[in-house]
Formats: sequence, C-alpha cells, structure tokens
Amino acid sequence: MTPAGPDDVPAEFIRALRSLRGVAVRPEVILDEVPGPARIAPFTAALTAEVRTARRSVNAAELASGRFVVLYDPDGQEAWEGSFRLVTLVRCTLEPEVGADPLLAEVAWSWFSDALESAGLTPHAAGGTVTRVLSQSFGALERRSEQTELEIRASWTAAGEDLGPHLRAWATLLCTAAGLPPLPEGVVPLAPRR
Repeated sequence: MTPAGPDDVPAEFIRALRSLRGVAVRPEVILDEVPGPARIAPFTAALTAEVRTARRSVNAAELASGRFVVLYDPDGQEAWEGSFRLVTLVRCTLEPEVGADPLLAEVAWSWFSDALESAGLTPHAAGGTVTRVLSQSFGALERRSEQTELEIRASWTAAGEDLGPHLRAWATLLCTAAGLPPLPEGVVPLAPRR
C-alpha cells in the first residue's frame, strides 16, 4: 500500500524514484507515469511505455509496449534478496515465421539478459517468463492474417537506490522486442526536457 502523504515515504524510496527522472531513452519510447500496484509492497511506483514508429504521432504504429514497476519494502523480502524489486513486462507482435521459431523463448530471454548486461547490471534473484500466443482467425475474421504476440515478464532485485540503469535496460529490451536496430556505438539518446 502506498502511503497517503510525503512524510510517510522513506527517503531511500524518494531517491530511487528521483534516479529515474533524468534517464534518457530513445525518441521512439514514450514513457508515462501510472499508479503502482497496491498490496504487493509497502511502496510502489510504475511507468508504462509504448515504442512507436514516430513519437506522439497519431499515425505512428505501436511496435511494443510494457510496464516498469518499482517495489520497495524497507524491511526487505527474503525472496527478493533485497529491498528494491523491479517487475517488468514487454509485449510485441511478431511476424508469424518468427513466432514459430522453437528457440524464440530462449532468444527473447537473452534480450533481457543482454539489456541488463549492456547497462552494466548484474541482476539479483532474477526470474521471468516468455510467452508467445499464436492467433489464427476463422469465420467472419478469416481474412485476418495469423498473428504472433510475444510477452516477456521479468523481475529482479536492484542492489541499491540508483534505478536509472535498470530503466535504461528495460527501455533497451522494449526497443529490441520492437525490432529497432541498436543505436550506433557512441550514440546516446538525449536527456528528457525538464
């Protein structure tokens, strides 16, 4: 349960949330703050994201979407092996031939591992699932082509209060799932406006 007033919020949680504010992500990634889930941890926060072909354009196609949740328990939780737990979700639609690949789940999980590694992170107590859904339409919907949706759910424990690298890693995972090519070596996204 998130407390009602700022006096109730631990300084560690406030510093952790502030570490997210200046994180630069690619222009195709649109972040929005949403309420964190209740009853999972004493303090929560969440962001949603969409990866689009063009930023904030009505005609832009959505390539991927997801959610980034920060859970904080000042007393820690044994299963977390720490006080800050990050829970993420990434969803995207794939070409049917890609979705049929028997190694898709392993490849998608490697996207998660590679994103964390590229941000210089070693996740603690990491776990997750990769789910693919193959949809084939019938009857009045028969003209729709087959569709494959991929969902990557992952959680891990942050070693400290600086959650910025974790948000960058998750944004990288979103962009990889969306099929965006990596940024060229040495190119970094611009920091958000204040």
